[in-house]
Amino acid sequence: MEKSEHKNNRSVYPDFIRNLPEVDVPVKGVRGWLLESGRQQVVFFEIRPEAIVPPHSHCAQWGVMLEGEMDLTIAGDTFRVRKGDHYFIPEATEHSATFLSPVSVIDIFDAPDRYKRRK
Repeated sequence: MEKSEHKNNRSVYPDFIRNLPEVDVPVKGVRGWLLESGRQQVVFFEIRPEAIVPPHSHCAQWGVMLEGEMDLTIAGDTFRVRKGDHYFIPEATEHSATFLSPVSVIDIFDAPDRYKRRK
């Protein structure tokens, strides 16, 4: 990606990712683009600081922080996630997140139907 493309859209993600289908996320301040396979989903998220992801659980999830900071709680333990950090959330484990800055994160879900495409 050329630096000028990054500056123009103010996103860490290039246009070919932002042209993927958007996910239907019921949380204000969360936007994501979906890459699907037959067994898993990859979501390229952009999250604003006002977003709060409430406690929930689902399939296994692995993520890596590209930009920003968030407090992530997994099974009652809270830790700070910063640029370059990664995390793993086992299947059926309750977790939640609050965001301290604008965040760009890539999450991989071990299910083909974790998210639906936005219509």
